Amino acid sequence: MQIPLLDLKKQYDEIKDEIQEAINDVLESTRYVLGEHVQKLEEEIADYTGTKYGIGVASGTDALLLSLHALDIGPGDEVIVPTFTFFATAGVVSRLGATPVFADIDPFSYNITPEEIEDKITDKTKAVIPVHLYGQPAEMDKIMDIAKNYNLKVVEDACQAIGAEYKETKVGNFGDATALSFFPSKNLGGYGDGGMILTNNRDLADRLKSLRVHGAEPKYFHKEVGYNSRLDAIQAAILRVKLKYLDEWTKGRQRVAKTYDKLFKENGLDQKIVLPRKKVEDSTHVYHQYVIRVENRDKLQKHLQEKSISTAIYYPEPLHLQECYQDLGYNEGDLTVAEKACEEVLALPIDPKLNEEQIKYITDKFLKVL
Repeated sequence: MQIPLLDLKKQYDEIKDEIQEAINDVLESTRYVLGEHVQKLEEEIADYTGTKYGIGVASGTDALLLSLHALDIGPGDEVIVPTFTFFATAGVVSRLGATPVFADIDPFSYNITPEEIEDKITDKTKAVIPVHLYGQPAEMDKIMDIAKNYNLKVVEDACQAIGAEYKETKVGNFGDATALSFFPSKNLGGYGDGGMILTNNRDLADRLKSLRVHGAEPKYFHKEVGYNSRLDAIQAAILRVKLKYLDEWTKGRQRVAKTYDKLFKENGLDQKIVLPRKKVEDSTHVYHQYVIRVENRDKLQKHLQEKSISTAIYYPEPLHLQECYQDLGYNEGDLTVAEKACEEVLALPIDPKLNEEQIKYITDKFLKVL
């Protein structure tokens, strides 16, 4: 039995005719960048998330970068970010000449903690980027209270969490701006790179629309130096088809996660494995990844690989220990929860169509090792 982390081929085959029709519509229109499909996707995702404005950009990384730029983050500023996340969260801060300040995480949700944020604030702190890691929202009410108290900007990194809710409100409605990613493996993924910024601020939305086209408004008249970061019409058309299935796929991921939990517990493996855990009960986890923690992770991963079970490590090294950030002066042992997580986390297959037999096959292999 071969079990991939995510079966995008199967997903494509199920909606192939709709996808081809959408692509052909773009080809016939000859409008390949921005255009009608992008505008409609922006409206549909804003409606889906309950936000006012969506601004399509070239990637999730650009969604973070343009958001910080539009909030006037630059040289001399500090931005608090979790050390346990995809590199872009910190990389965009550095790209703007600001300094990322790394914070530790909660050991079960893997999200940055409000306590860590408050502890890292200095007179140079201008913003914080809470990441809704693996599809679980960070503690946004506490984070927003801190931001208000210290007059900080907040950019939500929801690149892994479209559709997730925190206390019955979808992510994207808390911070000044929110970044989404449409990388192919995301819960809502295109067939290439793509991203979107969400905001409820009209002036911010207008500036972001200008920034994505070199700061031009109108065309060829540049108010500021911006970026070439536009969402392709073909990607937007594909995403509009897939958006109709997003809730169904999310329910599939949640079912898979629930089945993992049940089988691990029935076999007593929850005593040897740290299972995913919701930090806030009245929030929803959309399980971009189902991530466990286990000692002897590498030995287990090798055994699963030998049994044709795909897994992944998100992430093998915290950002504060990355070579490119050596000059910031962090040392091993500074952010211990994240450092330990990097040694133990393992993402298991999370395809929405995984059945109980396949999941049982996976958990049975754990028994052989643990």
